[in-house]
Amino acid sequence: MEKSAENPDTPGPLVTYGLLLAWALHDAEEVAFGPRWIRENVPMLRKRFPQAPEAVWRAMERVDDREFRAAVGAMGVIVGVAAAVGARSGGRSGLYQGALNGFGLHGLVHLAQAAAVRGYTPGSVTSPLIVVPFTLWARGRLRRAGVLRPTRARDAVTGLAVAAGATVAAHAIARRLTAPAR
Repeated sequence: MEKSAENPDTPGPLVTYGLLLAWALHDAEEVAFGPRWIRENVPMLRKRFPQAPEAVWRAMERVDDREFRAAVGAMGVIVGVAAAVGARSGGRSGLYQGALNGFGLHGLVHLAQAAAVRGYTPGSVTSPLIVVPFTLWARGRLRRAGVLRPTRARDAVTGLAVAAGATVAAHAIARRLTAPAR
């Protein structure tokens, strides 16, 4: 899709709302395979990566299917807000561009995880097929529209940190939503 008809200097809605669509397709893979993969692979991961803190393994073992789905829903709200803010700003929003960058970088993390375990990890199929290509395409559209903010190494680190923080927050929300009533 080319630039929007209303304003030729504004990327079209596929660039901004496409983030939510690409995220939903990617996270469908994670919902379908994530919790089961974790349950089946934590013992192997513990052996292969003994230097990882015990708290990491306990946190992974604690996530059940219901909590995982709720966390994905919470993250969907975060991504949806970023996409909507991006659409309202014509792609100029720092929140939207940061979410886009974080999304693309998190796709690279999925690929690194698959390389580290020498096999499939949840998210590693859709990362090279959807996450990374969409991010590069959307950034290209933003660049051509003249609204892409310069990206520095510090921005990449910030994007990954924000994505990790959003994931932690989504799981914290999900844990509260799915906790047994007291």
